[in-house]
Amino acid sequence: MKTGKLLSNYELSSFCQQTYYLLQAGITPSDGMDILLQDTDQHFMQEMITQIRDTCLAGEKFSKALEATGRFPEYAIHMISLGEESGHLSTIMLSLSEYYEREEAISDGIKEAVRYPLIMIGMMLLVILVLIMKVLPIFNQVFAQLGTQMTGFALSLLNVSNLLSRYSLIFVIVLAVIVIGILFVAKSPNGRQSIKALLNKLPFFKKFSDSIAAGRFASGMSLTLSSGLDTYESLDLIGQLVENKDMEEKIGLCRKYIQEGDTFSEALKKAKIFTMFYTHMVVIGFRSGSLDSVMKQIAVHYEEDTDQKIRSLISTLEPTLVIILSLFVGLILLSVIMPLMGIMSMIG
Repeated sequence: MKTGKLLSNYELSSFCQQTYYLLQAGITPSDGMDILLQDTDQHFMQEMITQIRDTCLAGEKFSKALEATGRFPEYAIHMISLGEESGHLSTIMLSLSEYYEREEAISDGIKEAVRYPLIMIGMMLLVILVLIMKVLPIFNQVFAQLGTQMTGFALSLLNVSNLLSRYSLIFVIVLAVIVIGILFVAKSPNGRQSIKALLNKLPFFKKFSDSIAAGRFASGMSLTLSSGLDTYESLDLIGQLVENKDMEEKIGLCRKYIQEGDTFSEALKKAKIFTMFYTHMVVIGFRSGSLDSVMKQIAVHYEEDTDQKIRSLISTLEPTLVIILSLFVGLILLSVIMPLMGIMSMIG
């Protein structure tokens, strides 16, 4: 019976790597699961490994045992099944480990790129709220003691402060609902797709997403080709992995061109999946019979390019957000200090 959610990329990479070492040592999958069970502390992993072992002992294939847990993606199941049929299961497990390790690195990079600006924006909002709700009322009292009142931008912010103070409970509830809603949407598959579709309308994020999709395509092709699949079968399988609508359409075009008689490298060029530089690498790899290793090199290059873009994004966002915060805080303070200085000079 299938239970639980899919393993994370890190858990998949770790499981595949450990299984690879066991298979290389000549240990059968069922005996290997016994060994893994002794080194596993997590309850859900113990249940999963026990189920895999019992299914293997009942006479089922290793791939079927993994599928029965419901915790492994279809792509991994399909590749492991191919490994069993071809007699290269240990090689497939190592390749899958490397593949999911790269996926984890990409995922961590994206989370880091998103986490930092969100923290900065949260801090900015907190500082601005403190200024509006705590500092401005003090200045308002000073103005009142001098027989005048705030005007312009400062008065508008003070009105906002009074409004927030009066309806603070409603404000907190609405804010909590918004945060919970965002988290709920971000955790659901459809919600993530909607967020990606929205972000892909922005030029920078579209280029970023396309780069990740191209890297996943190259990584997946390297794995499938090294497993003995032909290019057409590989394209059919990789189309399920890229999680990018534009890339899925390009893969569909690539398959169409191959059906019409083009070679893989020609179809890849027409579909514009890679840049011209990487396309030429594929042409050379196709001619030399080392297409899988060329695809692996391309995947590494795209991963490095993605890391560079993430670092560039963070290094750009940091000073930009600090400048925005400084300008806004300065504007708030100047809107009350300048009139106050004018009043004090008149009194003097």
